[in-house]
Amino acid sequence: LSLSPAAFIASLCSAGYGSHSTSHLSQAIDMFNCLIVPSDVISADNLLSSSSVHQKALSEKLDDHQFNLLLNSSSVADRACLLSVSSPFATSWLSVIPSEGLGLHLTASIFQVALKWWLGLDTSGCSQCSLCPGSALDHLSHHAVTCKRGDVVTRHNRLRDCIVEVCRRAHIGVQVEVGNNLTPSHSKTRPADILIPNWVMGRTAALDVSVTSPLNPQTLLEAGVTATAAALTTEERKHEENDPKCSELGWVCIPVVAESYGAWGKEATQLFSTIASRIATLSSKPKSVTINDIYGRLNLQLVRANATSILTRLMPPSY
Repeated sequence: LSLSPAAFIASLCSAGYGSHSTSHLSQAIDMFNCLIVPSDVISADNLLSSSSVHQKALSEKLDDHQFNLLLNSSSVADRACLLSVSSPFATSWLSVIPSEGLGLHLTASIFQVALKWWLGLDTSGCSQCSLCPGSALDHLSHHAVTCKRGDVVTRHNRLRDCIVEVCRRAHIGVQVEVGNNLTPSHSKTRPADILIPNWVMGRTAALDVSVTSPLNPQTLLEAGVTATAAALTTEERKHEENDPKCSELGWVCIPVVAESYGAWGKEATQLFSTIASRIATLSSKPKSVTINDIYGRLNLQLVRANATSILTRLMPPSY
């Protein structure tokens, strides 16, 4: 209903009636202006001076204003979730064509839990974590998707394997889980979940795959103000942990960090953009198609793993 003034105004203008200040047009403009901030108001004179009026542009103004109203009326935790789910490509998993043979599918129960969690609905069932006695499940399922006793390793490995497959589609040779015992000073660290030779100026890239949550107490306040703040903080931490050993080995550390809701860090987006360009060249497909496919596959794995973790904790433990 809130988008109807934009549709009506654009329709009148496209039909050539924008130059006539009818009462219906005036009413639509008044309704539109009541729904947006003062800096975005329009008038009949604006419509006359504009070469074209697009419904998309008008609707985006309405959507932005409604989103900001929702953001400003939400708690810090809800703001962090909203900013994360509205980040670029976070919704990509919803547009993936289901295929059980390719592993691109969700069961009915997993899909229902995934949607409820992703939309911020309560998935806790007001119960305790079945894997952590004494730990209550919160309504945003932060504990469920970050619990160390659960599926975080499985989630990490599935994302890693998905990135490996994407690299191979781009004809990029990779190695997996590399770096242990290669230097005496950092013998027990392993900075490369994925190793890509000759990536940056002839140097080898060590990809460190990680998942974080915008609801982590350490980054919650910042995540409630800035989108992907949790991912950017994790990128900085990964550099502090891995750069010394990577420097000894002549590697470049690239943290590939996802937030639990599907937002990705800056270095991950740069990496995927480069890979998407190579796939687009090889396949003769538009880069926009390949980049959506990459994020869709990755975020489907991410959401499936999170929903599985939530569902597992709602079930009684088996003995």
